Amino acid sequence: MLRAYAVRLLECEARALLERLREMRPFALTLPMVVAAAPTIAAQTAIETLLSRGRRSLRAAVHGFLRWLSSPAGVQASPAEAQRRFTSIRLRFLSVITQFDVFADALAERSQHGYGDLIAGLDAAAADALALPGNPLDVPPLICHLDRGAGAAIRRIRTRLPGGGVSPVAIIRVPRERMIGTAIAGSLVHEVGHQGAELLDLVGPLHAALGKTAAQAGRSRDAWLCFQRWISEIIADFWSVARIGVAATMGLMGVVSLPAPFVTRLILDDPHPTPWIRVKLSAAFGKAMFPDPQWDRLAAIWESFYPLDSNRVAHAPLLRELDATLPAFVRRILDFRPLRLGGARLGDAFPLSDRSPAQLRRLWTAHRRGDDVFARLAPTVALAVVGQARCDGVVGASAEAGLLRRLLRYWALRDTVRASHVRGMQHEPRPFALAG
Repeated sequence: MLRAYAVRLLECEARALLERLREMRPFALTLPMVVAAAPTIAAQTAIETLLSRGRRSLRAAVHGFLRWLSSPAGVQASPAEAQRRFTSIRLRFLSVITQFDVFADALAERSQHGYGDLIAGLDAAAADALALPGNPLDVPPLICHLDRGAGAAIRRIRTRLPGGGVSPVAIIRVPRERMIGTAIAGSLVHEVGHQGAELLDLVGPLHAALGKTAAQAGRSRDAWLCFQRWISEIIADFWSVARIGVAATMGLMGVVSLPAPFVTRLILDDPHPTPWIRVKLSAAFGKAMFPDPQWDRLAAIWESFYPLDSNRVAHAPLLRELDATLPAFVRRILDFRPLRLGGARLGDAFPLSDRSPAQLRRLWTAHRRGDDVFARLAPTVALAVVGQARCDGVVGASAEAGLLRRLLRYWALRDTVRASHVRGMQHEPRPFALAG
C-alpha cells in the first residue's frame, strides 16, 4: 500500500513537470516588444534552438520515467529507487528553467517602452565593435541587456550555462546607471573586447609572453608581473580604445571615479588593474594609436584628481614604476603577433585612420553644418565622433545623451527596415540634428 501511494505521488509530480514545461513557450510568443527592439534573427534562432532542444530532451526523460514506473522493472523497484530517478529528472528540469531565465533576463527589458529599441541599438554597436575588417573573425550573435549594479559583464559565446550546455550567443550586461552618456560606449566595447580576445586567442599567449618579459625585466619586474596578472582586462580596455578612441578613456574615467583610497589601492589578486594606472594605461594606448595632445592632457587631469602622495598612498612607488613602464608595455601589446592574425601585428588589426582625432573632428564639424553624416557611419565610428566632441568640450551632456539616444534608435531601426526608409520618415526628417 505504501509503495502505491509513493508511485502515485511521483507520477503526479512528473506530470506536473510536463505542465510547467508547457509554460516555457518561445520568447517570440510571449515578449511584447516592438519589432525594432527585437534581437537579431541569428540570436533569436540560436536561443530558441537551445531551449527547444532542452525542452524536448526533458519531455522525453519525463515520459520515459512514467513508462518505467509501470514497467516490470519499475513495479519491482523500491520507492527509494523511484525517488532517485525522479530527483535526477527534476534537477534537469531546474537546469532548463535556469537557462530559460538567463535569456529571459536578457530579453525582458526590450518590452519596456523607451528602452527596448535602445538596447537593440546597443546590439548593433556591439556587433560592429567585434567585427574587424579584413580579419576572419567568426562574429557570434550578441544580445545586450540592462541590469542592476555598477559593473558591466559578458557571458561569452560557448561558455558554460547553469546546469550544463553552452551559450549559443554572447550576452552583454550593461548597468542601467550607464544609460545613457559617455560611459555607455566604453563599457559596451570593453565587454566586446573580452569576446574579441577569446576569438583571437590573445590572453593565454600574451600572459606567457609577459611572464618571459618579467623574468628579464630587472628592476621593473614587479610592474611587468602586474601587467601579466591584469592582461585579460587590459586587452579589453585596449580593444575599447582601438574601436572608439577617446570615448573609451573618458568613459573609463567616469566608471572608476571613486574615493581616492579605492582608486590607488593595489589588490594583487584582482584581475582588474588598479583604477589609477588603468586610466593612465587607456590614455597611453590612445596616444600610441591616435597621436594627439589630448591624451597627455587627460592623463594629467587624472593625476590631478588623484595625486600620488607617498604619505597617503601605500603603493605609490609601485604605481610610479607601473607608470614609467607604460610606454614599453604598450609597444609590447601593439607589436604582439597572434597566430590567428597570421603573424600580423595586433596594432595593425584595427582600422585607425577613420578614428583619428582629426578625422573625428572633421566629421563633427560636418554634422554641425547640417550634414546627416551619422547615418552613413559605422556605429563605432559614430560613437567615437560623439566621444571626441565630448572630450573637446563642443557638446554638453544633455545634447550628447540626446544624440546617443537617436543613434541607438536609428541603428535598431536600420537593422529592422531599410535605412533609406528610416531617413525618409516624415516624423523625424533629420534624426541626427543636434538637440539642446
